[in-house]
Amino acid sequence: MSFFRPFVFVAAVAVGIVITPISWEPHGHNHDGWLSSAHAAQQYTCGMHPMVIVDEPGDCPICGMDLIPLEEGGGDSASVDTGDRKIKYWVAPMDPTYIRDEPGKSPMGMDLVPVYEDEATGGTIVKVDPVTAQNMGVRTALVERRNLQRHVRTLGIVDYAEPQQFSINTKISGWVERLYVNETGQQVKKGQALLEIYSPELVTAQEEYILALENYDAVKDSPFSSVVASAERLLKASRNRLAFWDISDRQIRSLAKSREAKRNLTIYDPYNGIVNKKSIESGMFVKGGMELFKISDISSVWVQADIYEYELPWVKVGQKADVILPFVGGKTVAGTISYIYPYIEPKTRTVKARIELDNSDYELKPEMYVNVLIQANAVENALSIPVEAVLHSGDQERVFIALGGGKFEPRRVKTGVQDEDGFIEIVQGVMPGEQVVTSAQFMFDSESKLREAISKMMEPKKANPAPTSSKDEVDDLFGDDEKPAKKEDLDDLF
Repeated sequence: MSFFRPFVFVAAVAVGIVITPISWEPHGHNHDGWLSSAHAAQQYTCGMHPMVIVDEPGDCPICGMDLIPLEEGGGDSASVDTGDRKIKYWVAPMDPTYIRDEPGKSPMGMDLVPVYEDEATGGTIVKVDPVTAQNMGVRTALVERRNLQRHVRTLGIVDYAEPQQFSINTKISGWVERLYVNETGQQVKKGQALLEIYSPELVTAQEEYILALENYDAVKDSPFSSVVASAERLLKASRNRLAFWDISDRQIRSLAKSREAKRNLTIYDPYNGIVNKKSIESGMFVKGGMELFKISDISSVWVQADIYEYELPWVKVGQKADVILPFVGGKTVAGTISYIYPYIEPKTRTVKARIELDNSDYELKPEMYVNVLIQANAVENALSIPVEAVLHSGDQERVFIALGGGKFEPRRVKTGVQDEDGFIEIVQGVMPGEQVVTSAQFMFDSESKLREAISKMMEPKKANPAPTSSKDEVDDLFGDDEKPAKKEDLDDLF
């Protein structure tokens, strides 16, 4: 027993020596001084491979390019005291494009957080020597409010007005005895005779109507009211049968007057327009319901204008549109957008906008090509910048804000409509009066991403906390001191 206890103590000390150095730190040890001295030494990196960081100049071991000095700071202000810094703006913690010049709430109900002058929300602040910036041709533009205007110029096709297209058919079967309108494109007027048709069914129906007339004339003076009523019902039914077959009132009155069934029925045109389809020939047998003619009234027409997807925000129902006729020396006809179709044409990737035009002189012909100029409504008082200031990178849009003194801040933005003068609306992300970079911003973007990558690699990583052991775990490891050791255990140990 006396031999076992010193062995346990020696084993515990050995385990402590192994475990303790992982997390043990002497009190009063100055890590900040070590970190500051490490960062104070000039380091060098490769512009193409930011993971290469060395303590002396030379060539990149990967691509062979000259290493460049690694500047300190890089816009990382996490360790800077905020006591004497000036707040630049306030931003939503979940949406860096939601920027305000005073504290408040974000659309999600969260408190806005301050962004200081040496901080950036969209990346790392880039520092460029003013002389270098001038040599790069860096230009800036003011963020300001203006009215954005756009005229949408596109192509259109003259089309029939759908409510003014009519199908002429017959409700009875028979043979076409005579055609009065025998040409496609022929202009017809309401009430004009179109054709004559012979139908045995129609002849029978006329004879039944004549018999009903004669029967009514015979009993109309009868003292028996039931007989008179029955004759009236029979006459009415036979007359309705003719009317349901589109026999006009004038033709029925003529039949009642002559009391003679006609072999042929003349079909009259119920509409004004032109014949744009003829489906029958003289002598042809037609069935009930078959389309004989298609007539279209082109005294008013539609123009179907193609609107591309990016132009849709500018086009609204009720806007004025000028239809330019290139075949008449550029003559302009004024119209109004009456409807925007709710789907995209798959072949052209455009949306159709319908423009209604008066065409009483028949100058416009269906299927003609015309030019269309849509006078879009202006977007008033829109916060805007030149379109060339916006960088598109994947699902993000960025601009660079010129802070002065050679500092440029990358910032995410949300854009709106774009006008015809080269300005784009900024919905969120910038404030009036700021300066945005309009040229050479691609170099700043590359530099900002390089600095951000280097900054992430240079961040010191915290050591994992030392593992702790409970008393029960130590007892399980070394055994219970109260329990006497057996001789067999010592023999097995040694």
